[in-house]
Amino acid sequence: MKRLTGIAAGIAMMMSMCAPSQKEATTVKSVINGESSRSIAQSIGIGWNLGNQLDAYKDGVAEETSWGNAACTQALIDSVAAAGFSTIRIPITWLGHVGEAPDYKIESRWMERIAEIVGWAEEAGLKAIINIHHDGADSQHWLNIREAAKSDSANQAIEQQIAAMWKQIAERFEGKGDFLIFEAFNEIHDGGWGWGENRKDDGRQYEVLNHWNQVFVDAVRSSGGKNIDRYLAVPGYVTNPSLTIEHLIMPRDTAENKIIVAMHYYDPFDYTLSDKYSEWGHTADKEKADKYGDEEGMKKTFAKIREAFVDKGIAVYFGEVGCVRRDNERAESFRRYYLEYIAKAAKENGLAMIYWDNGYSGAGQEQSGLFDRSNGLFLNDDAKEATQAMTRGYNEENEAYTLESIYDGAPL
Repeated sequence: MKRLTGIAAGIAMMMSMCAPSQKEATTVKSVINGESSRSIAQSIGIGWNLGNQLDAYKDGVAEETSWGNAACTQALIDSVAAAGFSTIRIPITWLGHVGEAPDYKIESRWMERIAEIVGWAEEAGLKAIINIHHDGADSQHWLNIREAAKSDSANQAIEQQIAAMWKQIAERFEGKGDFLIFEAFNEIHDGGWGWGENRKDDGRQYEVLNHWNQVFVDAVRSSGGKNIDRYLAVPGYVTNPSLTIEHLIMPRDTAENKIIVAMHYYDPFDYTLSDKYSEWGHTADKEKADKYGDEEGMKKTFAKIREAFVDKGIAVYFGEVGCVRRDNERAESFRRYYLEYIAKAAKENGLAMIYWDNGYSGAGQEQSGLFDRSNGLFLNDDAKEATQAMTRGYNEENEAYTLESIYDGAPL
């Protein structure tokens, strides 16, 4: 998801909130494993997005600093691990770094920068996820599901590029072990965010995306090395939980139990992202809270996901969740409550969860940063407390610490 620019916190404030030590970071288990969908998801655990970085682009060319963030550093990745996160999702836009048909050769400089950051994640003991991100944004670029659904020839050309690019990516990382997941695509849709032509084209866009996922799996598996049984993630339409449950068809695979379903969860949008509302949940002021997407709504959605996939042996992760920072303590207390509650709800339903950090330190719409990209320090006290709420929600194992106990401790 694209995020707009913001203002970095003051140097003095950042220096007063030192990042956790590298020694702590090395204790994180860095291999994805498990015999069940729940144990695979728990192995991925609570994660963090390097958002608005390698996915950023300007004038049709991806470049990591083009949306205002400083270049990623090893110190940042170490801090993410030390803060209690177990996985880093590295969204990647490839625009401007891919050659012409039929080879679609990926520029070496861009591939090696990605490899450098993946290497930092490995050194820090993090699991890592890489993908094709904004190339499919709103069907504005080559990964255009709107045109693919209308034209077989357009779809064929897109599938050829998907296969060529994923084969190159897979070959570059063929020696990397089970800390690294390949995620096929990000939020694929026609520009309508799930309310466009997909609602009236007799399922054509869903059919196209299902086949794109199959092309992705086949390309990776054919590339050899450790890719023959690497964990792969496939999204449903626009990564929407309901549309995914209804329309995703799992790809055929030569490896057993190695495909994960990727969804996003930003409900209720007018609370988590647009900042129209400042409070959430059963104790919220009803004038300051949305009318849907409260605790019961979240529990019902997560239960549907669990029944559709987890209970059938298919692992699921939320590749993006988030909630923007507010400008006052009462609103921030509801933000912390939301993040803690969703983390615990994900854990209890056998789902992994990855927070969307776009690096921005302000308050209000699109301001969801946690870490300073240049040095790994928390952007502010609110970022530190939000991180602690999430990681506590997912990682705490005390039997007395339950979803109900979090609910009972909601802000008053």
